[in-house]
Amino acid sequence: MEARPITFLSDYGYEDEFAGVCRALIARIAPDARLIDITHGIPRHDVRRGAVSLLDALPHTPAGVHLAVVDPGVGTGRRAVAARAAADDRILVGPDNGLLWPAVEAFGGAVESVDLARSPFRLDPVSATFHGRDVFAPVAARLALGADLAEAGEPIDPGSLVRLELPAARIEGDRAVVQVLHVDGFGNATLGLRAEELPEGWLAPGGALVVEVGGRSHRVPAARTFGEVDEGALLVYEDSSRRVTLAANGRSAAEALAIAAGDRVVLGLAR
Repeated sequence: MEARPITFLSDYGYEDEFAGVCRALIARIAPDARLIDITHGIPRHDVRRGAVSLLDALPHTPAGVHLAVVDPGVGTGRRAVAARAAADDRILVGPDNGLLWPAVEAFGGAVESVDLARSPFRLDPVSATFHGRDVFAPVAARLALGADLAEAGEPIDPGSLVRLELPAARIEGDRAVVQVLHVDGFGNATLGLRAEELPEGWLAPGGALVVEVGGRSHRVPAARTFGEVDEGALLVYEDSSRRVTLAANGRSAAEALAIAAGDRVVLGLAR
């Protein structure tokens, strides 16, 4: 049986050995499994950012085992879990802190899940602070080799998985009240709002929105891409994940607008 691919996302960063050790352990157990790094640059302990990145990345990856570790509660009472999603027979492995929830939901919800605390696939002894190496990576590798999910741990109710609800926009007449979902490495501020949620025509090229943030209002043109505005100018556009995003051509919109993840933004159609 051909090994299933494994995707890997974490907040381990690239300065330390943590992500590399997990990769090495997987290579020892499942050397024929393709290992695809989504990112290890999730901001430290930012479960929501990790969840959004996982949600946006997985539709573009082959179905397989999806390992995700953003785990500020490692070693505490939070569960370590693996869950099978209804669509594509995808299996997600990671801490039960909401990190996996949006992606699981996007693939039809969990149809089977297990608690990995006493998994026969874990390393022994298990470190209190490195479950990525000692629990999640070896479980992901064995599942990639074809082990049944039921072999990996004790069954739990899929409905008991910790939910992470992403902030929803409020459309209030002629304005939309939203939250900054995250800021990427370019300084683009992604809002918790899908383009299709906006009233028709709000993102039409050539138009503009009034963006209110931090007590200040900005008239920001709507565009399809960065080069449609002058260098350094702000724009609002639909990003590659179909979310409404504030950007600036060649610079950081987050710095220009002094905004960060979690900040409130109000959008209105410029007249």
